Order: sequence, then C-alpha cells, then structure tokens
Amino acid sequence: MVMGIINTTPDSFYASSRFTDIDLAVNKAGEMLDAGADIIDLGGQSTRPGSTRIDEATELERVLPVVKAIARAFPEALLSVDTWYSHVARQCLDAGASVINDITAGQGDAGMAALAAAYRVPVILMHMQGTPATMQQQPAYTDVVDDVFRFLEQRIRYFHDAGVHDLVADPGFGFGKTLAHNLALARRFDEFTMTGVPLLAGISRKSMLRSLTGHDTDEVLPATAALHMFLLERGAGILRVHDVAEAVQCVKVFVALRDKP
Repeated sequence: MVMGIINTTPDSFYASSRFTDIDLAVNKAGEMLDAGADIIDLGGQSTRPGSTRIDEATELERVLPVVKAIARAFPEALLSVDTWYSHVARQCLDAGASVINDITAGQGDAGMAALAAAYRVPVILMHMQGTPATMQQQPAYTDVVDDVFRFLEQRIRYFHDAGVHDLVADPGFGFGKTLAHNLALARRFDEFTMTGVPLLAGISRKSMLRSLTGHDTDEVLPATAALHMFLLERGAGILRVHDVAEAVQCVKVFVALRDKP
C-alpha cells in the first residue's frame, strides 16, 4: 500500500508537502488518489528534528477542516490522522478519518488506546527515541534493531490488551537515529516481520538520503525509490511517501517480480 503525505503545517521538513490552504490540500489529495494512493495521511504538527511541540487546540485547528473537506470531496478515501492527541484523533475520526498514525505509539496520550478500541480503527505505532525537539541529540542504543523491536513488541501487546488488534508497526527512520542506526534498521528490516503485524516504512526524502547522496531534499527522489524497493523486498507493507506516483511504480515492479508465474 502507498500512503500519501499531506501536512497542514507551515514548517514540515519538505516544503512541497505543506498545505495550509484547504482547497489546495483537497486538490493534492485528489491528485494522490488518482495516482494510486491507498491512504492519505493528514498531520497538523511538524515532527522534523528540532521542531517544537504545539498544543492540541492548534493542531486541531490546522487539521480538522482539511479532514472534513477531503472526506467530503472523496468519501471513498481512506484517511489517516497523524497525531498523538486522542482528542484530535477523536474529532478527526468523527469527521471522516479512519486510521490513527501515532508517532509516540500511544505514549503521548494515555487515552489513545481506549479511543482506538472504542472506534475500532487501525493504529500505526512508531518508535521514537526522545521527542522531535531532542531526538537527534546523540541518540544511542545497545542494538538499534533489537531495542526498536522490543519497544514495538511491547506497544503492540499494550494495544492488544486494550482491545485494539488492527495494528501497524513503524520502526521510525530518522526519529532519534543516526545514519548508522537508520542503515541498520534498513538492512535488518525483515526482522520486524516477527512482530506479526504489517510494517510501515517512512523514509521519503529524509535526511539519511541527503547524507548518503550529497543531494538536497528536492533531489533525492531516485534514492527514495531505491530504498523503497529495498524495504519492500524485506517486508514493508506500507510506504509513507511524498511522491505517490513514483512509489506506486515501485510497488508495481516489486509485485511483478515477487509474483512470478
């Protein structure tokens, strides 16, 4: 599956993903759906390294009108809300969203698991060391893959115990990880299939690709595509991307190679 990113923020790291105008956001969602997006992920808070947390009222003011407008324009679309606030999630679910994407894996708001259970919606659980404001200040692990795996396994059990069984795991590339940590997660990505839930890979245009190629964010689409194919081969089930058409092409090639006659 391909998840297209729409940020209702003025400060997300990739400028082309920012849509503070509702009509432009709706148009972008339509373009993504036409290009083959399976899910549209809507977020009202930047989580780039060094970003400052905003309160739930500000986040809701940014994201809720866009969720409502896209749900109205494309009622068949599968919409995800990228938030760790259960109140924001609830309002967006009532407005037409049907997936929660929580970068704190339910640790940012103790009410998130109960909300997801009550609404019977899927939840994406991501690993992050620290907070967006601090996460790139000397991240350290005993073994990054083992540490991230144990965290995801624990959070999956927590949500299962709360009555949520439709879960996705995201190792959190770039969220409290050095380049070496990110490369280890990619090389050993297949180990996360042992969580028993679908895996999401969020590497689109991230700084690890800038570091590897020496190119700016606007120029790393080929590197993004290469890493997408690598991760698909190792068990990724959802690609969270800025560039839907290109990711859909990757998926089509991967499926054709995998499903040989």
